[in-house]
Amino acid sequence: MKLVGTKEKKFTDIRIGYLGAMLLLDERSEVHLLVTNCLKSHLTESDQFVSGLALCTLGSICSNDMCYDLVGEVEKLLKTSNNAYVKKKAALCAFRIIRKVPDLIERFLACSRAVLNEKNHGVLVAGITLVTEMCRLSDDVRTYFKKMVPNLVRILKNLLMSGYSPEHDVSGISDPFLQIKILKLLRFLGRDDVKATEEMNDILAQVATNTETSKNVGNAIQYETVLTIMEIKSESGLRVLAVNSLGRFLLNPDKNIRYVALNTLLRTVNIDFNAVQRHRTTIVECLKDPDISIRRRAMELSFALMNKTNITLMAKEILTFLETADPEFKAECSSKMYIATERFSPNAKWHLETMINVLKVAGNYVPDEVVSCMIQHISATEDLRSVAVSELYKAMQGDVTNAQPLLQIAFWCIGEFGEIFSSEFIDGV
Repeated sequence: MKLVGTKEKKFTDIRIGYLGAMLLLDERSEVHLLVTNCLKSHLTESDQFVSGLALCTLGSICSNDMCYDLVGEVEKLLKTSNNAYVKKKAALCAFRIIRKVPDLIERFLACSRAVLNEKNHGVLVAGITLVTEMCRLSDDVRTYFKKMVPNLVRILKNLLMSGYSPEHDVSGISDPFLQIKILKLLRFLGRDDVKATEEMNDILAQVATNTETSKNVGNAIQYETVLTIMEIKSESGLRVLAVNSLGRFLLNPDKNIRYVALNTLLRTVNIDFNAVQRHRTTIVECLKDPDISIRRRAMELSFALMNKTNITLMAKEILTFLETADPEFKAECSSKMYIATERFSPNAKWHLETMINVLKVAGNYVPDEVVSCMIQHISATEDLRSVAVSELYKAMQGDVTNAQPLLQIAFWCIGEFGEIFSSEFIDGV
């Protein structure tokens, strides 16, 4: 640590000293006061690399006391420095400080707003990262930055309209990292705010329709655009556009992209049910995917899409899925099928017959709560008892080697409603 505090030492020595501090010290170390003094000295250095090292070290090991002691120096660098390298480091250090001590957010309000008008790519990315974190931590700050939405929209539009830029171009897309940062910030600023949403609707539509998705970098931007559209007060047409983008993801040969699409559709199905419903056929096809994670998400989404109009078709698809499903799926699938058929079945008889098929296919993996719920349902529905005894008796005639839950329900019904189970009935069956 002596090396760090000695101004006469070479930059390489200072770098080694700070590297040691970042690797070996944490906020409980007793030498923090010494480190604080060294940092305070180097934060005012004219050498950009020395002050940059100090900012990196502070962001890495800052304690509450260090944040309070050095916030003034970081604020000054972020506000007055004309060096893009130092300003970028100061913005990232401020990000770490407010995450550690949220009470210091107000110190960076004015200077961080000014950073959003910077032209330098690195400063702008770091500044947007800082502002996004501030908005996440405080609703008041989020309200304060809503007036910056037009500026962010202008930056994003310039990125879309600009030509090839060798410095920040990735696979033909201009500065995708900055685009994604802006989209994340817009998501915070447009949440529950109709006016802010109206200001960003057009640019979000442009990003969703004009971004090339043949490469992963384009898919990443599309994904962030979809999340932003679904979280703000966007109009219905824009939400349909976002869901259609996810529908195209489902057709992508990359299993990671298909998984992300299913996961996002599952999160958005409650926001625009009808838009997601249009992709039901593609979602059901994912039940046959060789990847177990995709099958699980497809199963969860299939149940989320069930309603009174499609329950008969979806039940057939789920039963087909159950026949070849992994054992770990059968218990969960059985429970969800009972809930879905109870809510949406066209009549009590169809509900019973469908669940008997589930009992036959899922076998011993049917959980106990499904057994008890079916017994209670049959017991409470007088008109169903005769049909239940008949159908369960027929089901028992097949292979019931691994169908203990089915036998439990069948034996209970036959024992409980024995007067229905006459010898004439048995002969008729």
